[in-house]
Amino acid sequence: MKRKLEVSELIFKIVSYVLLTVFAVACLYPFLYAISAAISGREAVEYGQLVLFPKDLQFEAFANMFNNNMFWNSYTNTLFITFYGTLWAMGVAILGAYALSKKRLLFRKGFNFFLVFTMWFSAGLVPQYLNYIDTRTVFNAIGIKDDKWLVVIAMGMAAMNIILLRNAFEGVPSEIEEAAVVDGATEFQVLARVYIPMSKSTIATVALFFAISRWNGYFWARQMISNSNEHPLQVFIRLKLEEFQDPDIMTGWNEAYAADSVIYALIVCSIIPVLIIYPFIQKYFAKGVNMGGVKE
Repeated sequence: MKRKLEVSELIFKIVSYVLLTVFAVACLYPFLYAISAAISGREAVEYGQLVLFPKDLQFEAFANMFNNNMFWNSYTNTLFITFYGTLWAMGVAILGAYALSKKRLLFRKGFNFFLVFTMWFSAGLVPQYLNYIDTRTVFNAIGIKDDKWLVVIAMGMAAMNIILLRNAFEGVPSEIEEAAVVDGATEFQVLARVYIPMSKSTIATVALFFAISRWNGYFWARQMISNSNEHPLQVFIRLKLEEFQDPDIMTGWNEAYAADSVIYALIVCSIIPVLIIYPFIQKYFAKGVNMGGVKE
C-alpha cells in the first residue's frame, strides 16, 4: 500500500511540474516574442519569420519611439494617473472598509448589502458615461480643466477591493483596539496605528490591484480625455496602432523596421514598471488575498 502511494505521489508531482512548466512557457512566450519583434528587421516581422529569437537585429524601432515626444508625454500621464489614482482609490477603500468593519455602525448591514449589490448589477455603460460627463461639467465649473483628474476621481471606487479590506479589518482583534482607545487614541489614530499596520499585506495587495487597473486603463481614459496631450500610454498605443493601419500612411513606409516593431516596442516599455514593482509586492499577495478573502 505504501509503495502504491509513493508511485501515485511521484506521478502526481511529474504531472504537476509538466503542467506548471507548460503554463509558465505560455505566459512568458508572448513577452519574449514582443521583445524579439521589437528588435527584428522588417522582413522577418512582416513575413512571420519570427518564432522566438530575433532576426536581422535592429534597435531603430526603439529609437523611433524614444524620439517621439508624445510617447514621453503619454508615459508621464500614465504615471500621473496611476500614482494619484491609486492614492485616491486607497484612501476611499481604507476609510470605507474601516467604517463597514464596525458593528456599531448604524445601518451597517444595509450599506454592506448595497456595496455587494453594485457587484451584481450596474447602471450600464451609457448612464455611467453621462455621470462622468456631468462630473466633468462640475470640474470645469470649479476651475479643474485637466481631464486626467476626472479619470483619477471617477475611477476611485471598487466594491471588491473594499470588501477585501473590510474582511481584513474585521480580523483584527478587538482587544487591541480597546487597549488603544483606553490609552486615548482617536478613531483616525486607531486606524493608522492599529488596523493599517496589522493589515499591511491586504493593503499592499489591494494597492497592486488598483495600480495595475490604472496603469492598464484604456476605455474610460479614451472616452473622458479629449486633449491628446493628456492621453495615457495605453491610449497612445491604440492610436498608434490605428495610425499604422491607415493605408495612406503605410504606402510611403520605407523604414528598415516594420511598423509593428514600434507597437511591440511600446508594449515592452509599458510593462517594464509592472515587472519592476511586482516582485517587491509579490510576498504580500497570497497572504493579503487570504486575509481579505476569508471572513472569520
